[in-house]
This record gives sequence, C-alpha cells and structure tokens, in this order.
Amino acid sequence: MDALAELYLQRAETELVAAQVLLETSNNDVLQKEQFKIEKNFTFYSSVISHSYYCMFYSAKAILINESIRTHAPEVHKKTIDAFENYFVKSGKLDVHLLMIYQKMIMRAEDLLGIYSLEKGKRGKYTYQKLPQANLVPAEESLENASLFFKNIGSVLRASH
Repeated sequence: MDALAELYLQRAETELVAAQVLLETSNNDVLQKEQFKIEKNFTFYSSVISHSYYCMFYSAKAILINESIRTHAPEVHKKTIDAFENYFVKSGKLDVHLLMIYQKMIMRAEDLLGIYSLEKGKRGKYTYQKLPQANLVPAEESLENASLFFKNIGSVLRASH
C-alpha cells in the first residue's frame, strides 16, 4: 500500500474511533460525570456524524491515492466523491477487489458510494441544523455506515499489496 494511502487510512481509523468514543460518552452519564468531570449531561451526536463522515472521506482519499489519484482544494470533498465514483464504481474496479476478498459474498461498490454520499449530506444537515439531542438515531446510523465503509476500503487496500 502506498505510504500516503496508509496515512489516510490511519486518519480514517482515528475518525472512526473518535466517533465511537463520542457516541459512548454521549450515552453514558456516569462516564461524563466521573471520568470527564462534566457537570451537566451533554450529547455529542453531531460530532459523531461529522467524525463518521470524515472516516469515510479519508478512506476514500486513501484508496484513491493508492491508485495515484489525488484530489485537492477547492471543493476537495466533491472532487473526492466524484473521483471515487468515476474510478472505482463506474469502472467496476472496486467490485473486482471485493469479489476477490469476499469470494462468495458479493458487495456492490454502489452501496459504498451510496453510504458515502448519504453521510456527506447528513454531515451538513445534522451538524448545522439540528439540536444535538435529536441526533441519536442518525449518529448511530452514521457510525455503522462509517464502520462498514472503513472495513471494506481497508480490506481492499490491504489486499492490493
């Protein structure tokens, strides 16, 4: 695996762990009060959504960089999802890798792209437009999606070398 791709994958994993920690902290009053000395109950669901999105963003960057495809500002998020779709989904390259890894389990790359697109939209919607307490269900879904995306992209990258 390309060294820069490995760094992006590590960053993606850090974002995933941050989302997991924040969800657990949000759902655990004892942890908040005793471990972190937070006086009142807080929820960090908006941050869970944001970190979950960034896990997927950095995972996508990692697999693109491994193929010598780089995306840059401005509009790096749009360019990244467009490049991911064009290179891996439309060309069918990601499906081939997933079939090699999972053999009998067929996972379509369009599902991964759909999750990534959905989470990008949720990041904006739930980070800027909702009260944090209302975001529990979207936060849980985001974390589950990020976990699935990260796991599959990581499997493809590790199988490529």
